[in-house]
Amino acid sequence: MAPVTRPSTSVTLGKAINMGLRKAMEDDPKVLLMGEDIGKLGGVFRVTDGLQKDFGEDRVIDTPLAESGILGTAVGLAMRGFRPVCEIQFDGFIFPAYNQIVTQVAKIHSRSRGKLPMRIVIRVPFGGGIGAVEHHSESPEAYFSHTAGLKVVACSNPVDAYWMIQQAIRAEDPVLFFEPKRRYWEKAELDTSATPGPLFVTSVVRPGDDCTVLAYGPMVKTSLQAASAVEAEGRSLEVIDLRTLSPLDLDPVYDSVRRTGRCVVVHEAPTNLGLGAEIAARITERCFYSLEAPVLRVGGYDTPYPPSKIEEDYLPDLDRVLDAVDRTFAF
Repeated sequence: MAPVTRPSTSVTLGKAINMGLRKAMEDDPKVLLMGEDIGKLGGVFRVTDGLQKDFGEDRVIDTPLAESGILGTAVGLAMRGFRPVCEIQFDGFIFPAYNQIVTQVAKIHSRSRGKLPMRIVIRVPFGGGIGAVEHHSESPEAYFSHTAGLKVVACSNPVDAYWMIQQAIRAEDPVLFFEPKRRYWEKAELDTSATPGPLFVTSVVRPGDDCTVLAYGPMVKTSLQAASAVEAEGRSLEVIDLRTLSPLDLDPVYDSVRRTGRCVVVHEAPTNLGLGAEIAARITERCFYSLEAPVLRVGGYDTPYPPSKIEEDYLPDLDRVLDAVDRTFAF
């Protein structure tokens, strides 16, 4: 008997999100999209291209340039049973909506004793590496991961992007969905008939024995490159894609660190008071007697994001990850 083959196609991460949004809108008429230039233009990264044409202006809504208004409107829509998906055009533009997200979106479900769930997804293209100007290359995920009442996830590849956006839209809690904008054009084979795993779980993307490397979003690819680079030296890195930043799913991380005895956490955001610090603290609490070296962090510097001409000096790269791996073996 011939093997059964599943339909798959090679798609970019941006296209995968587009396909996931389309599927969610087909499945549930209460799903609608809101954002600046997402309709006729299809978004500045063309992630929503074609959706307004197919679903109409009542479900794919071009909004004014007012993030606080977008989220305030989404709160009202969620109260009426809709599932709004709000696009923040660039990461640094989210702060005008910070009040709405932190004081309203995160708290109304609890404040109403469960009567008013906030089924809102906030899509945030984040991170640098695209040669953009100020406020277009930031990594604000720690602000929202710190806020009780919000769920925060970050995709790193087209397959996860396709499934995770649909799962986020179906979730009963508000979800901030961080998209690594410099990975929008990278491709992978996507099987839309597959069965995805749960949304709020980490994933071991490369098994290894000597050191655990944790990353999410754009830094997953960099960490995988580091694992390939050290293989020639006889070292084996286990690379874990965190995927979910709040809630953190660290049981697989603890299992890995107990085997390897070493851990490096990588993210683009500044290391100062970043997610890496919280993760390092939890690993130290749970795996202290298994550690052969301190948990090391690789991230952005404690400075505002620089002009694009020097952003490559700011962003964590392969050399900085490899340096941290070397340092953890030096203990």
